[in-house]
Amino acid sequence: MFQDGFPNYLREDVAIVVGMISYNNVAIDVSPDTIQYIQEQNVVRFPYRIYAIDSSDEIMDNLSLRQKMILHCIYSRSCDGFVRQKHVYALLQMDYEDWAIPYIVKVCDEYIVEIVEMTYDILKEQDTERIKRFCLENRVSFCKSYNRMISYWNEFYRYTYKNFHNYIGRKLFRECFGYTRSMERST
Repeated sequence: MFQDGFPNYLREDVAIVVGMISYNNVAIDVSPDTIQYIQEQNVVRFPYRIYAIDSSDEIMDNLSLRQKMILHCIYSRSCDGFVRQKHVYALLQMDYEDWAIPYIVKVCDEYIVEIVEMTYDILKEQDTERIKRFCLENRVSFCKSYNRMISYWNEFYRYTYKNFHNYIGRKLFRECFGYTRSMERST
């Protein structure tokens, strides 16, 4: 269930991480919905949500740096927003590899503005060309993510951020992820 979310050369590392998570939680349950992207001409697919207690603090010392990155990606799909935020923050603090980018982008089209704010605060100071390339490669999905982010602003944050042009999600998608209106027209 998680192997398709990472490059083939990480199969053993993914199995180790999932095994450690599963051992502590008995089992990891996942939603039937999946997220799918293309990355470097390969399909990347991972569960929309996972249902597992965050036991990462107990196993972190037993993982390599790459395995920790995998763990943060997996937990970025948690059903618990606080867990998602914790792991996306940890991922953004690392020198993350390109295969982690889909997990970072996906969590930013969701309804928890604190994750969007945190991500923007970190990425606005970084070179995000790798993320922009990924978003351009997945133009159709990325434009849907942009529209989804707008719908959450409209539903939950319209009164806090009265002017959409000042909304942090818009800034993140435009400045850090490379969204432009022309992307919509060419999909």
